[in-house]
Amino acid sequence: MRRTSRKIMFSLMASLLAGSTLAGCSENKAGNNSPSGSDTASESAAVYPMQTDTALTYWGALPNNLTGVKSAHAEVPFYQEWQKRTGVTVDFTAPPANQIDESFNVMLASGELPDMLEYNFFNFPGGPEKAIKDGYIMELNDLIDKYAPNYKKYLQEHPEVEKMVKTDKGSYYSFPFIRGDESLLTFQGPVIRKDWLDELGLPVPETIDEWTTTLKAFKEKKGAAAPISFVAKPRVFNELGNGAFIGAFGVTRDFYLEDGKVKFGPAEPGYKDFLSLFRGWYADGLLDKDVATVDSKVMDANITSGQTGATWANAGGGIGKWQPILKGADPQASIVAAPYPVLEKGTTPKFGQRDYAFSTGGMVAISATSKNAELAVKLLDYGYSEEGNKLFNFGTEGVSYTMEDGYPKFTDLLMSNPDKLAPAQAMSLYIRGNTMGPFVSDKRVSEQYLNLPEQQAAIPIWQKTDMAKYQIPLVTPTPEESAEYANIMADVNTLVDEMTLKIILGTEPLEAYDKYLEKLNSVKLPRAIEIKQAALERYLKR
Repeated sequence: MRRTSRKIMFSLMASLLAGSTLAGCSENKAGNNSPSGSDTASESAAVYPMQTDTALTYWGALPNNLTGVKSAHAEVPFYQEWQKRTGVTVDFTAPPANQIDESFNVMLASGELPDMLEYNFFNFPGGPEKAIKDGYIMELNDLIDKYAPNYKKYLQEHPEVEKMVKTDKGSYYSFPFIRGDESLLTFQGPVIRKDWLDELGLPVPETIDEWTTTLKAFKEKKGAAAPISFVAKPRVFNELGNGAFIGAFGVTRDFYLEDGKVKFGPAEPGYKDFLSLFRGWYADGLLDKDVATVDSKVMDANITSGQTGATWANAGGGIGKWQPILKGADPQASIVAAPYPVLEKGTTPKFGQRDYAFSTGGMVAISATSKNAELAVKLLDYGYSEEGNKLFNFGTEGVSYTMEDGYPKFTDLLMSNPDKLAPAQAMSLYIRGNTMGPFVSDKRVSEQYLNLPEQQAAIPIWQKTDMAKYQIPLVTPTPEESAEYANIMADVNTLVDEMTLKIILGTEPLEAYDKYLEKLNSVKLPRAIEIKQAALERYLKR
């Protein structure tokens, strides 16, 4: 029943999008090369602040960190300064919190689109190329070539990023968020109570056997009701998709690359071994008995109350959030990063969390109906200029940062806010460097944002994996393949979720895994792998 409902929902959304095709598609033609080396852009380069009476419209969510702090872009100093520096008035509209996709689809159906759309177009049915084809957003090749010298220059100097930010047909479709340093690609992984380990005379666990020993000690000697737990939203065990714990058995919970071939972890033998481990942990009371329903608020409460001693988290929103609370109650308390688990001590984890330099969140496209595309491009190009890069990453000199020996250091307005705002909240008022948006991130933001010793030590630990060898690039199905792929994966993911939960919770025997493999084939998983493989081959030819 659930699989049928999901397919119906997808079909309705696809019909809605296809049936609401807008007039006014871009006349620009997609090219297959990077922005040219001509001087066209420099001839049309903007001089900031620009002199214009034209106001632009912009749709996009406020950073989550501002929930309860500000309710509109117009109230946020960063957006005020951005308009001042560029000379362009921008009328912002924000979707309701946690309703981005719903709001986006309603807006598309209405036919009333703003000049700029901050949205992850990888989530658009058919991908960005379909969004261009259907007349929702512009193909930007000519506009970038003429009016975006800063972004164009960056792509020319970073061909590996340039390959990521266009479609298979060579269409540029947004001004993206780019992680500007290798150190910024990894920011999540296993975390554990170090003070508990010290008290029990245990090392930070590295192997699956060490984890089992540690979790038993947490239960028996620390009284932890849920020695290890994971957030169940948006999918149960979704956090293990990058290979945490599952990766010890040579697979992930998603697609990955091995010897040039696309594989799907839950259909590989190692996944059964993972199920066996977690099934045993659950039966022994080591895995949270409520793991199927835990949300982020419950996780916060469990960690800070001592009910849970280990999980998977961000360096910022996990360690950075929990550590001050724990220390407030007990100065000796400490939560630290643990390496991705392996089977044999001393081996390098095969998988781990690793983002792409082009991160799909924060991208801004220009709607196909915009009558102000040239001005919008010039506004967005500012974020890739030297001055704009400083504004997006650090804010305003003398307000949110000062230069000390050539280093932009955040002021106490951000790091020790007089209104008692957490650094993440204060930062989101004056910069975009701790979120995502149309600019290139600077590692010096994270060096200060992750200011706790436990945070700073976490990233190097989580980076020690071979994930780069097995990570599939940001590939996309063709618009024609997209609906087929989405329908297949709706069924596949539902089966995987059901299989995983039932076997781990003990409502089905481990042997049921073999029957699920047959079901995965029946819902055309091999075809989904075929589509993914074809997309990979097209990507490699970009």
